[in-house]
This record gives sequence, structure tokens and C-alpha cells, in this order.
Amino acid sequence: MAHDVHPVDQILPVPKLLTLGLQHVLVMYAGAVAVPLILGRALKLAPEDVAFLISADLFACGLATLIQSVGFPGVGIRLPVMMGVTFASVGPMLSMAAAPDVGLLGIYGAVISAGVFAVLVAPFMGRLLPLFPPVVTGTIILVIGITLMRVGINWAGGGLPTLTKVVDGAAGAFPNPNYGQLEGLGIALFVLVVILGLIRWFTGFIANVAVLLGIIAGAVLASLLGVMHFDKVVSASWVDFVMPLRFGMPKFQLIPIITMCIVMVVVMIESTGMFLALGEMTGRKVDQAAITRGLRADGVGTILGGIFNTFPYTSFSQNVGLVGVTGVRSRWVTATGGLIMLALGLLPKMSALVEAVPVVVLGGAGVVMFGMVAATGARILTGVDFKASRYNLFVVAISVGFGMIPLVAPNFFRHTPDVLHPLLESGILLAAIVSVALNLFFNGLTSTEAAYAESSAAAAASEHA
Repeated sequence: MAHDVHPVDQILPVPKLLTLGLQHVLVMYAGAVAVPLILGRALKLAPEDVAFLISADLFACGLATLIQSVGFPGVGIRLPVMMGVTFASVGPMLSMAAAPDVGLLGIYGAVISAGVFAVLVAPFMGRLLPLFPPVVTGTIILVIGITLMRVGINWAGGGLPTLTKVVDGAAGAFPNPNYGQLEGLGIALFVLVVILGLIRWFTGFIANVAVLLGIIAGAVLASLLGVMHFDKVVSASWVDFVMPLRFGMPKFQLIPIITMCIVMVVVMIESTGMFLALGEMTGRKVDQAAITRGLRADGVGTILGGIFNTFPYTSFSQNVGLVGVTGVRSRWVTATGGLIMLALGLLPKMSALVEAVPVVVLGGAGVVMFGMVAATGARILTGVDFKASRYNLFVVAISVGFGMIPLVAPNFFRHTPDVLHPLLESGILLAAIVSVALNLFFNGLTSTEAAYAESSAAAAASEHA
């Protein structure tokens, strides 16, 4: 019977799948193409090779998303997840790109090895789920949302205050002259107002695609103001094939492999937080087996990334926020988004059209979506008993403080060993480690295991909320 189908497993009509899937793609596109763009320039690749890296990244994004959303035996969490290249890998890969004996092939060898590592350790990471009772889960998801707000606000400002450029083979930061211009801020505000208006005065499908309609309205306004340009769309080719191992056989070197494996540990802990957030939003219980399947899919996606000339993959947190905004919980929506990403990877002209959307347009949508992630964390924390156990207040307070370090003081750990930077520069990871440790210290392992049932009950209750 149709009413017995969980909302996560519902297959919507094709027009709705395509529209909602496109909405997910637009939300993640800017982040998806940023990493190959930065790495391609750092490696002094020819423009056509950088363009290929972007196409390969979109293609691999699609493959990894299908594996995660649709699922295969033992692989894929089967929740509405979009996959993209993790920004945690950018710093280490820039260092590898600058090393004369590593280069692009050394990076691909490290990426493939890190993917294999993730597949092997996924069951161990899955067993850590009892360490994530509501006080820990809510804190981590709250920090994820707050951390993402920086992304949304910078989108609204026109990108980043400083841009990463490559001069004489070395990456450096330079001021962004377009940051904070009133025209861009006005466009972002316009998009935000349109989205909120659609959510307030419409219901059903229109409300579900409010973010997409807001982005389209913002793109039209940006075109009229001369902010959105179509030069790259005209010059892009129609079809491009993504050849595996286009640049040659990967090189497997110990130090780059160890570094990338550390990055994958960061990715897996952050992904665990995303999965728990999605479990809350969708009302689908996320148990140990589900976490293991999801993390294993991160590993498989990363292996495919190395083979298809791209980089490590993770669950994109931007899209978790979109699930919260729209209330559409079907994993087949993100699976459709994966198919669209595959098509964009093979059709450069279409991907150039999506790329033409200015980041200020996405900024208005980002404030809504990322705020929803933080609100989900706050909602989980409302179910935590702070009166009976005053220690829970310390768990939240100190963990949020540690999670804010990379956000408010980016140079706080500048004098620590380079190998630790992937760990210390992730506020989400810091919040996760500190909240788990403090909960064990104050509440003990017994209460943590008991809270596992509480987490499951909370997820089930949210389905009926």
C-alpha cells in the first residue's frame, strides 16, 4: 500500500523529481566545481585540462550520489544525500601539488588509497554510533549549521573576502574586489525575500521548490543588472567524455597516502553528523549498519574519484539544509540530482549555464538552508534533560566553543604540525571530538549506550511531528 511507503522511499512523478533534483544541483554546484578549479590552477594545467577536471568532478559527483542515495548491497545509506568533493582535502592537496615528486598523479594515488582505507574502517566507525546520544548529536548538528552559515553569508557577499590564486606555482590569498558590493547584497536579499514569500503564501509543490524558484528569480534579476554573463556558455562544447585515468597511472607514495587517510577520518566523522541530521529530518532511523553503509559509500565514491581524475568525496552539508527547508524527504530526488550531475559532466554547455549563476544568488538561499541545519540541532537539544543533568550544559557550551575556533580564529593552530591541520581546521570535527569526550567524562559510557534508544525514539517521533 502506498501509505506504507516511508517518505524517504517514495518515488515522486518524474516532473517533480527533475525539478527538485535540479534544485539540489544548483545548491551544491558552486562548491562542487571549486576544488578542481583551485587544484587545476595550482598544478598549472592547461585551460582545457582544468575544464576536463570540472567535467570529471561533476560526473563522479553523480556516480557517488547514486551509490549513496540508491544504495547497493552493503554500500549507501539510502537517504536524500548529494555527494561532492570535500573542502577538507584542499589544503593537503595544494601541498602535494607544490611538491615536485608528487603532482597530480601522486594526488590521485593518495585519493584512491584513502578511499580503500575508508571502506575498510567504515564498520569500525559505524560501531561508534552509541557515542552519539542526543546531547552530542544536537551539538554537532548545531555546529554544522553555524559553520555553514559562514558559507552562505560569504556567498551573499560575492564569494570569499579573499580569493585563492596561483602565482608562480604557489597558491596565495588575494582580496576579492567584488566582495560586499551593494548590488550583490541586494540580489541576495531579493532571493531570500522571494524564498520566504513562497514558503509563507504557497503550499505543496510551489513551497517545496521555493529555493529553486528563488534562485531562478535571482538569476533573472542578475541578468537584467548585467551581473550574470553567458560568455562561457556560448564557448563551451556540447559533449565531453570523461576518460578514466586520463593523466596516466596514479603514483602511490606513503606520505601523501597517510595525509589523505587523515583527511578521510575528518570526512567520515563529519559525514556521521550529516547522516544523523538527515535521520532527524526524515524520520528514518540511522543505526550502526546505516552509518557503516553510508561511510563505505564515501570510500567507494573517493575510489571512483581517483579513477575518474578527481578527488575525495563526502556528503554535502548544503543539501542537508535543503531537505530541512523543503520537507521533501525522498532519496529518489537526490538520485535524480545525481543523474543531472552525470549529464552536466558529459554536457559542458549545460554545466556552463549552471555555473553562470552568480554566487550572490545562492547566498540568499544559503542563509535559509544553513540556518535550518542549525535549527535542527537546536531542536534535538530541546529534548535533552538539562535540569536532571547539569553536566549536559557543559557538554554543549564547551563543544560549541571548540567548534567555533576555526570559524572565528582561522590562525589559532598555525604553529601546530602540518599533519594535524586537517584535523584542527575542521570546527565540526573539533566539536564532535570534544562533545563525545565530555559526555563520556560527565555522563559515562553506560548513559551513552542507554541514550542510543533515546536517539532512535527521537528520530521516530520527528517523523510524526
